[in-house]
Amino acid sequence: MKVGYACINTTIKENFRTCRVATVEKKGPDILKELTLENLKLTKHIIEWNIDHGIKFYRMTSEMVVLATHPINPWDWRNDPDVIEICSEIKALRDVHGLRISTHPGQYSVLNSPNPDVVDRTIADLDYHAALSELTGAQDMILHLGGKYGDPDAALDRLVNEARALPDRILSRLRFENDDRTYNLGDVLAVCEATGVPACFDIHHHRCNPAAASLDMLLPRVWKSWERVGTPKVHISSGRDRPDDRPHHNYILPEDLDWLLHELDGQDADIMVEAKMKEQAALGVIRMLRERGIPVDS
Repeated sequence: MKVGYACINTTIKENFRTCRVATVEKKGPDILKELTLENLKLTKHIIEWNIDHGIKFYRMTSEMVVLATHPINPWDWRNDPDVIEICSEIKALRDVHGLRISTHPGQYSVLNSPNPDVVDRTIADLDYHAALSELTGAQDMILHLGGKYGDPDAALDRLVNEARALPDRILSRLRFENDDRTYNLGDVLAVCEATGVPACFDIHHHRCNPAAASLDMLLPRVWKSWERVGTPKVHISSGRDRPDDRPHHNYILPEDLDWLLHELDGQDADIMVEAKMKEQAALGVIRMLRERGIPVDS
């Protein structure tokens, strides 16, 4: 079992860089490479910190390559020797230390939109994440199902069709996650079983947006969806002010971790901690797991 967190390390206190289109127009496209290399170096620094502190699971920022899919970006970053060099160093860390690295395209990547332009932009974003994953060794690319658009059955049919048409370099890394408002775990499993994409189970989202069927019925299907891929990936968070509060708490509450462990019932899974205190929350989960006699890969 690996435990990890997403993007920002609050101890290191460095921020990932980005810029506006107007800045590129003013300073020229070289600014894109400069900022991207800073982001990659910070990512490597965070991963090295994680290794030193026993954290072997990490989600990279989606903004790594600045304005990666924007028309203003003429830079062939995928074949840039400087990018390839530092990405290779990240990949070597993954290989030597047995890390798990993931990505999570943003909220505007909606594969089931009825708007063809949105779908095209989504596929371009997924292609960017797949290319970054190939260079760094990231294994998982997490995506929500999207919107209902007044007809959820038609929306999910579009999603299945679009997913099946994706090139393998994208589809092989894709994992669909249940969300806290729109599509529950039952919806996700129906899509996953129709596409061969593994299901990423978020237990807090399930609390906020439960499926009609019980987890006893659903989780065996989740684990089965990972059989061809490897160890399942699950998400945990605690509500900020109450158990079903959608905003996240700073840390993971012991009762929420115990709930997840009860539902796992011995199933091996890697846990992505989604909490505001990031690496500190992940370290807290590692401590709690060890207190409960559960071994952690660290």
